[in-house]
Amino acid sequence: MVWPTLYQFFDFIGTMAFAISGTRLASAKRFDWFGAYVVGLTTAIGGGTLRDVFLGVTPFWMTNPIYLIFSAFALFWVVIFRKRLVKQNNTWFLFDTIGLALFTITGIEKTLSLGFPYWVAIIMGSITGAAGGVLRDVLINEVPLIFRKEIYAIACVVGGLIFCGCNFLGASREISAIIGGITIFAIRILAVKFHISLPTLKGEEITSDKDKQK
Repeated sequence: MVWPTLYQFFDFIGTMAFAISGTRLASAKRFDWFGAYVVGLTTAIGGGTLRDVFLGVTPFWMTNPIYLIFSAFALFWVVIFRKRLVKQNNTWFLFDTIGLALFTITGIEKTLSLGFPYWVAIIMGSITGAAGGVLRDVLINEVPLIFRKEIYAIACVVGGLIFCGCNFLGASREISAIIGGITIFAIRILAVKFHISLPTLKGEEITSDKDKQK
């Protein structure tokens, strides 16, 4: 079958991309090697772990050590090319966007293969793609990217809708996956290039009682 090979390819490339993006940010924060590895690994497997827990299956990395190995390769990649990667925000953005697209697609495919409906697959795909980044930002003490104005998780949802729509209309899983992944990648690229963002929720600033007394 073609799909398992394509699925594994997406999964492995997505793991490397997310691990490099997480390790790169940890390097910019001057984490030590172990701390950077933990951040990179968490970025790579965090979303998929939550997905598998929700779906009631054994987390994927517990049955195949390749994900831990790929995260170690990502660490050494950043160590070797640290000066270039830390200074180049475009490099981090590219790796993060690739990981987002590929992990969303693999999350959708896994959910569908377990017999869940399309709407569940879209949610699980979005969690697979975006949750690792949330955990990464928490570990490095940053406001998670999906809570800012940037188009991030919404790209996962739109790509998931495209994937499921194509599959529902008769396209093969392989074709649906490619179209959905390209959609997510394109949305992120265009949103950042043209500064497209969601409106912020505005409200009155909350002040503490001590501030009021002052």
